[in-house]
Amino acid sequence: MNNQNNNDLSHHILPNSATMVGVCIMVISIVKTQPADMVSYVIDKALAIDSLLFTLSALLSFLSIRLECANDSFERWAEMIFILGLVSLTLIAVIFSFEIV
Repeated sequence: MNNQNNNDLSHHILPNSATMVGVCIMVISIVKTQPADMVSYVIDKALAIDSLLFTLSALLSFLSIRLECANDSFERWAEMIFILGLVSLTLIAVIFSFEIV
């Protein structure tokens, strides 16, 4: 993979990861308005971890863009962590919707 493709994908991952951190924070604030129970506790902690995944993905994509010596591994890790964050956010949404916990 050449550096141009690397920067193209990283330019997409960076703003979307930052947006997803905002989504996680917004949902955490919504959960905090609900009565405290085990479901809200689990969702709150899971979203906090998920926001860390998106932050790490944003950081790796930023490094991929900014560092001239960056190789494709920064981008690959940013992509994998971003996808992991999306999957976990989807699972959290299902758990929250159906109150599975």
